[in-house]
Amino acid sequence: MHIPSSTTAEIEVLSFEDALVPSKEEKYDRARWLYVPDFYSEYRYILGTRGKRPLICIGINPSTAEPDNLDNTLKSAERIALANGFDSFIMFNVYAQRATDPDDMEKEFNPHMHRENMKAFEYILSLSEGAPAVWAAWGTIIEKRAYLRDCVLDMIELGERYGAQWFTAGSRSKKKGHPHHPLYLRKDSCLDPFDAKTYCISLSDK
Repeated sequence: MHIPSSTTAEIEVLSFEDALVPSKEEKYDRARWLYVPDFYSEYRYILGTRGKRPLICIGINPSTAEPDNLDNTLKSAERIALANGFDSFIMFNVYAQRATDPDDMEKEFNPHMHRENMKAFEYILSLSEGAPAVWAAWGTIIEKRAYLRDCVLDMIELGERYGAQWFTAGSRSKKKGHPHHPLYLRKDSCLDPFDAKTYCISLSDK
């Protein structure tokens, strides 16, 4: 379990550029894993494997997963990425604060951490050869905090600059069209095109 020790405004949140700098202690295979920052902390920008054609999986907020110690959500994300022809996967989150239970996410939006998180998103968009593939995979958890929808809209705008293509896997919720969470999906689940912008805009009317 990871319960935030404080709000992110009360701790030092490294800029994405500083977080990219490797620490001296190498605890995992850097040729295989992309982990930013590369140590366990109250926030996480990126966790995934390296490749030329990654599937970028989008959750709401990071939990306890680390390189060589993936949780069931990330294990499922990796299986589905490989089953759909991608050579790697990257887990990115709408909000970077770690919390095993999304109900423990901070109630007050941290604009500094969000700005740095968007730098991280732009970085991973730049890693793809061709149009980045972005898998919306946050389930109904987006309703936990009002600021999450606006964070996704910022991601969509960034993605447009790189020609990103958005997808979902599995059935979407009937009432609001929320993307399916990776847990409990078949490992051979296919990706379906997703109009993320229309979906986000519609959330304000529901």
